[in-house]
This record gives sequence, structure tokens and C-alpha cells, in this order.
Amino acid sequence: MDKTFHIVTFGCQMNVGDSDWLARALISRGWRQVPEEDAWLFVVNTCSVRDKPEQKVYSELGRLASAYTRGGKGKPGLTAAVGGCVAQQIGRGFFERFPFVRLVFGSDGIAGAPDALDRLADDPGERIALLDFLTAYPEREDVLTLSTPAPVPAFDADAGEPEAVAEGHPAQAFVNIMQGCDNFCAYCIVPYTRGRQKSRAPGAVLAECRTRVEQGAREITLLGQNVNSYGLDSGGANVTGGVGFAGLLRQVAAIPGLLRLRFTTSHPKDIDPAVIRAFGELENLCPALHLPLQAGSDAVLKRMGRKYDRARYLGIVEALRQARPDIALTTDLIVGFPGETEEDFVQTLEMMELVRFESSFSFRYSDRPGVASLRLRPKVPDEVGQERLLRLQSLQNGITKESLKALEGCETDVLLEAPSRRQDEGAHFWRGRDAGGRVVNVRMGTGLSGLDHSGASLCGRMVRARILEAKNHSLLGEEVGLPW
Repeated sequence: MDKTFHIVTFGCQMNVGDSDWLARALISRGWRQVPEEDAWLFVVNTCSVRDKPEQKVYSELGRLASAYTRGGKGKPGLTAAVGGCVAQQIGRGFFERFPFVRLVFGSDGIAGAPDALDRLADDPGERIALLDFLTAYPEREDVLTLSTPAPVPAFDADAGEPEAVAEGHPAQAFVNIMQGCDNFCAYCIVPYTRGRQKSRAPGAVLAECRTRVEQGAREITLLGQNVNSYGLDSGGANVTGGVGFAGLLRQVAAIPGLLRLRFTTSHPKDIDPAVIRAFGELENLCPALHLPLQAGSDAVLKRMGRKYDRARYLGIVEALRQARPDIALTTDLIVGFPGETEEDFVQTLEMMELVRFESSFSFRYSDRPGVASLRLRPKVPDEVGQERLLRLQSLQNGITKESLKALEGCETDVLLEAPSRRQDEGAHFWRGRDAGGRVVNVRMGTGLSGLDHSGASLCGRMVRARILEAKNHSLLGEEVGLPW
């Protein structure tokens, strides 16, 4: 049996980091990462935060099933593994619905997935489920010495929906600092699919970050369901030695050679003033923060169980902008939560105007199995929720355009990721992101750097760019300094 594999990732950046680790672990065992059409093993890393991404998983497996049943014209002998939140939720049910699925593993079970897949390769009749929750953060084997492309999430900015993940480059690294969540927001399935919060030992986090920088990472993103509560879980102080998130941030920021540091996601109820101050004190902490609001109505926030109100949220925003006036704020928003009135929704629009989020991921509420909001009434009719979502996204699009327009004529440093889809005759464009996380398509100069501007030599380089034009969801710039 040819040990070949292909991974598709849906959902959050934690899934992105998990898929990157799994790819490295399989390669260390002699597996080969190949295009989908050449793979024997197909791994789907899943998200179940909302109903639509979950349905995409079934659609993806259904597409594979169709290929699997076409005999010689399809993929005879195809084996699939399903990981992530939907795997934890559905579990062994995948075995019944899709005969070619032979491994299901949750977020804690991923540490054992490489060994399990080796077993499946040796025994074509075996099926394995790794679904137990662990009481401590499950450290994984060290496979960081392998240089495989790190996946980068691709979002549909207009629809606000996570799509399958594309491959990126090792100049950007995702490092987990915790797993699970203790908040139990009324609408959220995460505590049930990722388990209770488990903080990772700071020594392990720092060791991984240092290794990534030594391998060429110029930007690191620290990941957790709620990074602000790092060390606050049951037993967390014993694991972290009393180091909180602000302290961990400062230790990571001090690693020599690290040019950019980011983190996600933050829960407003737990953000520490010391973390807010860090934006003004740590030079390599990027002026960008994803701070989920979810709703602008105090009544809705209370029903959601978010444990903050409008005033608290606006106070955080004011403190952040005092610490770092150029900080770019993004958010998550849910419309149509049970009991949401038109007045509640208008208050969400008012909060968007007050904060001026540069972008947002916005969704119409959908019931998730087992969560508290299933029992809440009245439900908002689908057509009402959809109409509100369109109004919210229209407002956001306008704010985004205005925010990007204000950057025209400014200069910024852009970390280059890949050649841009935009390629004008006689000019080469590269896509990257500025410190605020904005996408910038940069027209590269000719002869400035002595590098092949159309090739891989620019991947992971930083370049100084002048912003020429604001697009709907991105910026157009030109190179004004040598890549470094």
C-alpha cells in the first residue's frame, strides 16, 4: 500500500495548526503528502461551530463516496479519516454513514492519530475512534524539524464563511497555548466538542516558538479558544506556574528574530489590562485584535451568557486605542439569536458604527446540538434573520471600504505570502499582509532587489510598500523598499 495522504481543513486557525502538525507527523513516518487525486488517505479536519460548515463536511465525504464507488474510474481502496469538532460530535456514526471512513479523532485524540493511521495502513479491516477527553493538555511528539508548508486559512470575506484551507509557507506559524473552553456561551458547541479548558505549559509554548523562529518563521500566532483565560482553568496555575497570558506574550515577544506576534481568539470578559498595555509596549505585537462582540444589545448578550455588556466592551475598545491608536479591530457577530427584537438588532448596528470594525465574520444564528440556546424562545424566523444579516453585512462593507480608503498614500511593511492572482502585463504582484492583518497586493519593482519577483524567492520576505488604492476587502500597493 502506497502511504500517501491529502488533508482538507475547515474552520478555525486551531484546526489549521492541527492539520500542519498532522502532516509533519505523517511525513516523519514515511508518508507522502500528495494532491487529492493521488492520495490513498484523505483526512478531513472539521468545524461544527455553525451548521453550514458541518454540512460542508458531509458534502465533502459524499463527493469522496461517489468517487469511491466508481471502481477503477474512481478511488478503489480509498481510506478517510475525520478529525476535529464534527468528528467529536458524530463519533462512530461516521463509520455507519461512510464505509470508507476508518478513523475518527477529536481535538484531544489528534495526538494519537499518526500511530492510528499507521495501524490502518497495516490492517485494512481495522477501524479506530479516538474520542476521549483528557484532563491535561495533550503534548504531541516533536516533528518541527520537518519543513512542510504550513496551511493558511482562506475566508470568503463577503459571505463571512470559512472555506477549505490552502497551503501557505513556513514564515507564518501557528502555536497552540491551550485547548478547550470553560465559558459555555448559550449558543456555542465548542466546550462539548473540544472539552474543558486545558492550558499548555509555558516552557513547551516557548520551546515551540523558538524552534519555529529558528526554522524561518517571522510571524507567530498564539492560538486558543480564549487566550485571555490562559492559566485560569482548573489546575491551570499548576501547569503554568502562575504565568498569565500577558506574561506569556512578553516571553514570546522577546524571542530573538521574531518580527511579528499575533494571538486569537480573545473573550472580552477576560482581557487583562496588562494585555491591553502590551499593544503599546511590545514593538513586534501586531496592532490587530479579533475581539468577538456577538451582539450589541445588553439583553441579547445576557441571554447569550457572554458576561459583559456594551459599556464594558466599549471601555475595552477605548483602552486599546489609547494604548495603540492604529490598532485594527475585527469581530464576530450573530444575528437572529432567539428572542432578538428589531430594537436589539439596531443596537448591534449602532455598536458597529461606534467601534468601526475593519471587518467582521457575521452569521445567522443556527441551533447546535446540546447547547442551552436550543431551549430559548421565541426563535427568530429564518427570513427575518437573513434580512438582518444582509443589512449588517452591507453596513460592514461600507465601514471596511472607508477604513481601507483612509490608508491610501501611507507606507507599510508587508509580509509576502504568495504570488497574487492579480498579474498585470509587465509587472509582478505578490500578496501579503500588513501588521494590521490587511491583505495587500504589492506591485513589485524590477531590478530593485536582484530577486526573481515571479518565483518562490520572495515567499516569507518583508517588503516596504506604498498603498495606492483601496479595494473592497484588500489594498493595492507598490514596492518602495528592498525585500528583507
